[in-house]
Amino acid sequence: MQNEKLLTFVQGMSRLLQSNPTEPTILKEGAELLATLVQKDDWLPEMFTHPHPQHYQQYLLYADPLDRFSMVSFVWGPGQKTPVHDHMTWGLIGMLRGQEIDTHYFKQADGSYHAGESNTLVPGAVGSVSPATHDVHVVSNYYADQPSISIHVYGGNIGRISRHVFDPVTGAPKDFISGYSNAVVPNLWN
Repeated sequence: MQNEKLLTFVQGMSRLLQSNPTEPTILKEGAELLATLVQKDDWLPEMFTHPHPQHYQQYLLYADPLDRFSMVSFVWGPGQKTPVHDHMTWGLIGMLRGQEIDTHYFKQADGSYHAGESNTLVPGAVGSVSPATHDVHVVSNYYADQPSISIHVYGGNIGRISRHVFDPVTGAPKDFISGYSNAVVPNLWN
């Protein structure tokens, strides 16, 4: 079955979340599950790998029916990046193809957001976000001449969660709901 690896991940994540773990446990054990999934780039259906010329694509791969987690492929066209934004829930980022730069931002006393350390995620690497510790960041494609693809897992249906983008100079927030780029999701049980 083409989606066996994806199904195995979804089942593992569902079992993990059934036990009502703490967020640190989710981030640790979920990262291990995601690292296993992204260690080899041979499972993502081709229809969830297409970049858009103007903006990144967020393809829904799975949304838990109880809204415990969702999973998306982020497809970054050459040079594309997000604005400064938050998530309002925990998240895991697994690098599948190419590379991306994850730069954390920190709110200053004057309300502005300043960039902190940047990490370059390479294939097989896993990063995280958390409202408790490091929720605001910018993600960008490392490459100016080729796409990159990462797999993101969030503690809720990220396409329905009200979140924020921030003006880095003033800190002014703007609400947004990201939605998804696709109308079809993988059939995990075909």
